[in-house]
Amino acid sequence: YMAVLLTIGRVAKATGCTVQTIRYYEQIDLIPAPDRSVGNQRIYEPCHVDRLYFVKHARELGFSLAAIRELLSLSEDPNQSCAAADIIARDQLAQVERRITQLESLKTELERMIKQCSGGRIEDCRVIEVLGDHHQCLTNHKNAVG
Repeated sequence: YMAVLLTIGRVAKATGCTVQTIRYYEQIDLIPAPDRSVGNQRIYEPCHVDRLYFVKHARELGFSLAAIRELLSLSEDPNQSCAAADIIARDQLAQVERRITQLESLKTELERMIKQCSGGRIEDCRVIEVLGDHHQCLTNHKNAVG
């Protein structure tokens, strides 16, 4: 009986990460480079999969790569205080709350534009008119996306 080799394709499928993402995380040292087979194929260990799950989940929660790197570093010393991790999470929460406020502003502006659209011809379309002239917007949403 031989264990199934964890190739990059299998790891990608298991974690939901793309092969390119896995390679990128290796390049920037978020995950350690795996050993290579005699044929120079990457051979991953379960610890690589666990680390990828950690990184993927953190990305889904909006953490920056720098914050993830710091959280990974903290996780390597499980006996230390979690105060630093708490600060990172609180900062991320504050960023999410700011984005929610900006997105609510965008939602209000889009609803207003749609409500004012008469459903007639493009030349009379309020949506097109407002998009063409930012001064008609009632909200400041320049930094709400991206």
